[in-house]
Amino acid sequence: MSAESTLKPAERIFVALDLTDLERASALARELKGAIGGIKIGLELFSARGVEAVRELRAEGLPLFLDLKLHDIPNTVASAVRALLPLEPALLTLHASGGPAMLRAAAAAAQTAGPRRPRLLAVTVLTSLDERDLRGVGQEGPIAAQVLRLAELAQGAGIDGVVCSPQEVAALRANCGPGFILAVPGIRPAWAQADDQKRVTTPKEALAAGADYLVIGRPITQAPSPRAAAARIVAELAGP
Repeated sequence: MSAESTLKPAERIFVALDLTDLERASALARELKGAIGGIKIGLELFSARGVEAVRELRAEGLPLFLDLKLHDIPNTVASAVRALLPLEPALLTLHASGGPAMLRAAAAAAQTAGPRRPRLLAVTVLTSLDERDLRGVGQEGPIAAQVLRLAELAQGAGIDGVVCSPQEVAALRANCGPGFILAVPGIRPAWAQADDQKRVTTPKEALAAGADYLVIGRPITQAPSPRAAAARIVAELAGP
């Protein structure tokens, strides 16, 4: 049994703080503490405020999903992973398309942190892309096949799990087994707008398909009451 299989509904939610205002991000983290499983810091906030933002938000006591999508030559990515270890992220992303050597180097670098190491998640196909977008960058074939191919590559290289869209969760869970972490963005409650996401589903549907973690941003962060929006989603997850 994986650790994720015993998580409570609230613990499965990572709120994406996709903004550049550190003060606003800190206020959201304080408001949401106790109502969600953790916070996700991505390129926007990291580019604006860097390590300072991570340290300040870590001080709020919430688990950290550091979504930097590392993608470079193996030595550079391994060095980047080692440089990020003192920040103690629970989850850290890199691109599966970086290839097996890069993935193995990242996994080895993460292992140097011992039991407190971050779990590495490989990004498969961004949820903002559809079949036409894939063809535009020279990748032929269904998105589902590409996601499965990259997930198998990542798992074989020692990566802990993947980031995937809700549409691929069931197939990945069946193919990669119960211990492989599936973190799912593109989550939109029925009462929220899809915005720029193209492959979306509701939180309850994603959880039923086998998702471990749900990455939810604007439906919570842009709600009149973010904590109330988070509570509404948790209630939907816990309900029949």
